Amino acid sequence: MNQLSLELAHRLGEHAMQRTQIRAENASPGFTLAAADYILCYLRDCGPTPGELLTDLCKARGMRPPDDRAFGAVYRLLVRRGEIRQAGWCERTKGHGCGGGRVWEAA
Repeated sequence: MNQLSLELAHRLGEHAMQRTQIRAENASPGFTLAAADYILCYLRDCGPTPGELLTDLCKARGMRPPDDRAFGAVYRLLVRRGEIRQAGWCERTKGHGCGGGRVWEAA
């Protein structure tokens, strides 16, 4: 893949993430911040945790966006704020043909 293709793929991914976040916020105002707060508190209390498990825990507590990809914006927000960081990789429990899943920890 050339640089232009990589940049286009990145932009398309960002656009898709924004669309799913907007849809989640329209369905449940405050979703992004509520999920971010829960994830950060969980990581502080329990230590490094796979992202898929964090997503499932949020959903078990009623934070259910129309599309689970809306959680990508939650993790991005926490990373950009410097509140969480990637601690490693783990085997995925969801997804098909995907690479490893991220393990997150409080920064």
